[in-house]
Amino acid sequence: MRLVVAGAVAAAVVAVAAWALWPDHQGQHRTVGGTTGTASKTSMASTVGMPGQAIFNQKCAVCHGAQATGSPQGPPLIHPYYEPGHHSDMAFVLAVRRGVRAHHWRYGNMPPVPGLSDADVRAVIDYVRALQRAKGIF
Repeated sequence: MRLVVAGAVAAAVVAVAAWALWPDHQGQHRTVGGTTGTASKTSMASTVGMPGQAIFNQKCAVCHGAQATGSPQGPPLIHPYYEPGHHSDMAFVLAVRRGVRAHHWRYGNMPPVPGLSDADVRAVIDYVRALQRAKGIF
């Protein structure tokens, strides 16, 4: 029994150390695809004029950056962390409605985003998913 507990404790220590040393968790602004934080115009052309783009620019871009590439205030949503298999559309809905505690980055907690209808939130999610597809996230 002691051997099992010791093994579990050792595994937990290794996991915490790996998390702390992993560069994406250091709260640094990350660029996307080696760019300076702006997505390629050709790959993003299909997202221009989407209904969620204007809402995203008004409510989300201040923290998540233009075209969801991140900023010093918030993480990029164009990142594998936010692909649908890791953060479902419902995770985005809950983040908007309730806020979310920081868990992948060290930007701090995200507060709820007031003033968005269900249709607005759906449009923003569709826009972010289109950006992710354009960048090959999924």
